[in-house]
Amino acid sequence: MQSTPYQKDFVVSWDALHRDARALAWRLLSMRQWKGIVAITRGGLVPAAIIARELDLRLVDTVCVLTYDEQDKGKPSVLKGVDGDGEGFLLIDDLVDTGTTAKIVREMLPKAYFATVYAKPEGRPMVDCFITEVSQDTWIRFPWDLELNYSQPIANR
Repeated sequence: MQSTPYQKDFVVSWDALHRDARALAWRLLSMRQWKGIVAITRGGLVPAAIIARELDLRLVDTVCVLTYDEQDKGKPSVLKGVDGDGEGFLLIDDLVDTGTTAKIVREMLPKAYFATVYAKPEGRPMVDCFITEVSQDTWIRFPWDLELNYSQPIANR
């Protein structure tokens, strides 16, 4: 059996994600006139769409970096980049965890403003702003990764 560094779960509903992404948009609104958004796939796609709508931005692009899933942490791989240095762009992701993906994307787009909805302590220094911090030993369960089923009471886990 594989050990995991995650001791807790933080379940995010669609409503909570929408609320938190809109809160991030409010924070970003008054900062400057943004040229557009670069979403980090796949997790940054949904928050980026919400933020693009709220800030009335039509230019949305993606960077695609493969770093890990909940089973394996592999060697990072850039599947798709973007041109330029990020000047005037928002770089959006759902989460900054250890900062592995963030470091790669920061090097690709050093002048972009990096915002995430959620942040963990190890990755927090890599982003310019975020909405909610969770502990490093927490696995965030996003709504696109969930199915409805029975949940054991916490005392019985």
